[in-house]
Order: sequence, then C-alpha cells, then structure tokens
Amino acid sequence: MSDTVGVAGDRILSLIERIEHIEEEIRALTEGKKEIFAEAKGEGLDVKILKEILKLRKQDKDQRDEHESLLDLYLHAIEIAERQEARAA
Repeated sequence: MSDTVGVAGDRILSLIERIEHIEEEIRALTEGKKEIFAEAKGEGLDVKILKEILKLRKQDKDQRDEHESLLDLYLHAIEIAERQEARAA
C-alpha cells in the first residue's frame, strides 16, 4: 500500500473501482428496466400507469389510503370550485 501524506492510494483506488463497478451494474439494470417498459408498451400497455402502480406498491397500505383520500378530497374541492365558477359566469 502506498502512503502519500497519510492517504492510502491503494485503498482509495479500491473504493473508486468498487463504485465504478456498481455504477456499471446500475446502468445495466436501468437499461433492462427500459427494455421491460418498451416490451409493455409494445403489448399495448400504458407505461405511465405501470409506473404509477410501481410507485403505489412501494407505499404501505396506510400511505396509499392517505394518498387516495387526499386525492379524492382535492378533486372534490376542484369540482365544487368549478361549479361555483360556472354559476358566477
């Protein structure tokens, strides 16, 4: 191990190479994910909906329920505001 002013060059190189290896794996996995979405799109599936499902599946049930409740509440509030706006016009 070479030591320059208290810095272990071999250790730094080892860490850098490990990070580079993981970055290569991430690129490969990202490419694989793109291929799966392309396959789904080719079968007529809506990729945006698939991504939304993935997002929802990462949440626990309480988080999903809260999200759905707030979404319903906000949409209802918008509908009321639009009706009031239409009456005023």
